[in-house]
Amino acid sequence: MQKLLPVTLFFLSLFTSPFVQAEIKDQAAVDKFINKMVEQHQFDRVELVTLFQSVEIKPKIIAAMTRPAEGMPWYKYRKIFMRDSRIQGGVEFWQANKDSLTIMQQRYGIPEEIIVAIIGVETLYGERTGGHRVIDALATLGFDYPKRSTFFLSELEQFLLLCREEHMNPLEPVGSYAGAMGMPQFMPSSYRNFAADFEGDAKRDIWHNPADAIASVANYFARHHWKAGNDIAFPVTATGDQYQQALTRGLKPDINAAQLKALQVHLPEQINDDELLKLLSFEQENGQDLWVGLENFYVITRYNHSPLYALAVFQLSQAIKQQYVIATNE
Repeated sequence: MQKLLPVTLFFLSLFTSPFVQAEIKDQAAVDKFINKMVEQHQFDRVELVTLFQSVEIKPKIIAAMTRPAEGMPWYKYRKIFMRDSRIQGGVEFWQANKDSLTIMQQRYGIPEEIIVAIIGVETLYGERTGGHRVIDALATLGFDYPKRSTFFLSELEQFLLLCREEHMNPLEPVGSYAGAMGMPQFMPSSYRNFAADFEGDAKRDIWHNPADAIASVANYFARHHWKAGNDIAFPVTATGDQYQQALTRGLKPDINAAQLKALQVHLPEQINDDELLKLLSFEQENGQDLWVGLENFYVITRYNHSPLYALAVFQLSQAIKQQYVIATNE
């Protein structure tokens, strides 16, 4: 079958990379994956065999997957992000990228502070984008982590397609231990579907170009149905313990305000009785905090499927906005 791109474009500088003996033990799984890429996407078999000889399995990556921060209680998780340095860093990032943030808010309706907070939570405004080769991370989790093998093999497939489309050497991009890339930490599938080119220069550089990263985050939220001008979440209180009936699994709003009121949950007056909400409980050192998430809170969880993550983004965004307003008015 005819290749979609010549070897010199797809594997630019591949054969000048230092050779490392492959550490993937399940060669049958690698062969099956290569067959799929050849048959479904017209990749060159010899090129892929050569590529995987330079891929390394990283046990530390698997260790990191077993202790994600989202497994912490809320009162510990929150402290990671609600730091003065991260808040001030958000103000400075906002000031430095005001024009592109404003344009994205006008175009998509995504609040500037939410975009800033996402990048702040993910990579400290681009300072910590990860140090693992993306292909090593995805191969490690795809071939040596059965619990999530299906997902990460799919992302490995998306990554190779991405490298072909963007003319990148697959051995060069670096990212997180899970294979997330750039300032907004996009997985390969998200990069292919949602990464945006702010300047129109035919490049989607989410590693070094803040404008592209900002546009990509905005596009991601817009495509996941962010509702411009709508609220995100509110802290609430409850009388008695009937509210516990509403603490159900999942993250999508699944109970309306009138039903929550009937369970003695005290809601802000601006929430209409027919508004769908998600009641969430967050563990504190003593007791718990109750919050209701609206549809836009659910959209934030599409970025990372964790209520802890979404609440951290929301609270950080509010703290950054408060300090930004103060700095702007000084």
